[in-house]
Amino acid sequence: MSYPGYPPAGGSYPPAGQYQQAPGGYPPQPGAYPPQGGYFPPQPGAFPPGAGYPPQAGGYPPQAGGYPSQAGGYPAQAGGYPAAPGGGFPPQAGGYPAAQPGTYPNMPPAAGGWGGQPGFGAPGGGMPQGYPGAPAPGQQPMPAFPGAPNPSMPGYGGGVPTGPTPPAAPAVNKGYRGTIKDFPGADPLRDVEVLRKAMKGFGTDENAIIELLGSRSNKQRVPLKAAYKTTYGKDLVSDLKSELRGNFEDLVLAMLKTPTHFDASELREAISGAGTDEACLIEILSSRSNAEIQEITKIYKAEYGKSLEDAISGDTSGHFRRLLVSLSQGNRDERATVDISMAKQDAQKLYAAGEKKVGTDESQFNAILCARSKPHLRQVFHEYQQMCGKDIEKSICGEMSGNVESGMVAVVKCIKNTPAYFAERLHKSMQGAGTKDRTLIRIMVSRSEVDMLDIRQEYLRLYGKSLYTAISGDTSGDYKKLLLKLCGGSD
Repeated sequence: MSYPGYPPAGGSYPPAGQYQQAPGGYPPQPGAYPPQGGYFPPQPGAFPPGAGYPPQAGGYPPQAGGYPSQAGGYPAQAGGYPAAPGGGFPPQAGGYPAAQPGTYPNMPPAAGGWGGQPGFGAPGGGMPQGYPGAPAPGQQPMPAFPGAPNPSMPGYGGGVPTGPTPPAAPAVNKGYRGTIKDFPGADPLRDVEVLRKAMKGFGTDENAIIELLGSRSNKQRVPLKAAYKTTYGKDLVSDLKSELRGNFEDLVLAMLKTPTHFDASELREAISGAGTDEACLIEILSSRSNAEIQEITKIYKAEYGKSLEDAISGDTSGHFRRLLVSLSQGNRDERATVDISMAKQDAQKLYAAGEKKVGTDESQFNAILCARSKPHLRQVFHEYQQMCGKDIEKSICGEMSGNVESGMVAVVKCIKNTPAYFAERLHKSMQGAGTKDRTLIRIMVSRSEVDMLDIRQEYLRLYGKSLYTAISGDTSGDYKKLLLKLCGGSD
């Protein structure tokens, strides 16, 4: 069997014939490594060649009597394992490898053992030609070491950012981060029977509706409309509208729509309602994936007979319109990799388009913020801060105004930390006199199966109280009960 990347020398490895296995397993002799003649190392003519390996007495392998044979760790004898011509790998006397503080690998040195002295991978160690580098004359090439930084090659990663390197992305909690999950064994026919009973006769059993809808996932709730019509020959939405009122009715009906249908209806309301809800347009278009935006645009055209782009263009103007049209294309780069040199270039372009010139080139901001991937933009924001000592949000606020300013800032916030962006939106919806119930409902419904647990964490961090407490203090009745079901608990 050949070892990838490590061409065999003359004589081949393993030695001709079968590799002998001594009775009793490996090692073949009790207390000794390597086994005695006839096993490993192979006889002259095999691999490695006799010259240089195994070394003469005093190097490696150690004498019979166990491994290592003498106190002091590995290598067993002065002289190391063994010195290669030209100062390459393996390192010179003193051991393998180095671990000076702050170097790689960064492990505490063990007295007299591995990592005790300068060696492979350490500055000033036994590899003057750098890593990875050409092997010393007479050596076999080393197999590639994936993922290791290479300070000797300036092109590695496209450059090294100055100052402290930021995390590539906000802290990501693993696993499912929603609060609403599939209900085990849910049956739409039994569920619609519960709903029918809750609405039939005198009065309405709101608690039954809350318990059922608040414990079903979206993909379990949406089919209830078809099951209800099949079973009772009536429209579930119409029956609910006739029985429920106010914000509670709006919340229940929102929960019976698919996420993309709900988004399309919210965009429609934001555009065609009294005045334009610019914040809603930005919220949806800046936080959804390409696939979700493309599906929303299809549904919008099918439901309302007009393209989303045309609707946006007819209701907005100037650079804000350009920002929304760009976002509505659903064509953002979604690669996870980040080219640091390109991030530096984009940061310089943003600086040149804003802080560095008289006036602002909004189109340059638009081009970068709407087209680049989110991981890339997080790096751009870091490079921008390093370059001009100012946060990108503050620069936008100083350079722009009105809707385009608030739109650009919202895009930046959503890209930096999406759960924190939604936590802020929720806080503003409940702050001050009156509640912006449409915003509250939209975020609680749309994020309950995405990242509600993360939003709750960010809310607590930013405002010092739980989202559950905030909702409890700002809403009431059945509306509050169902919102708290979506919230999922207090922190």
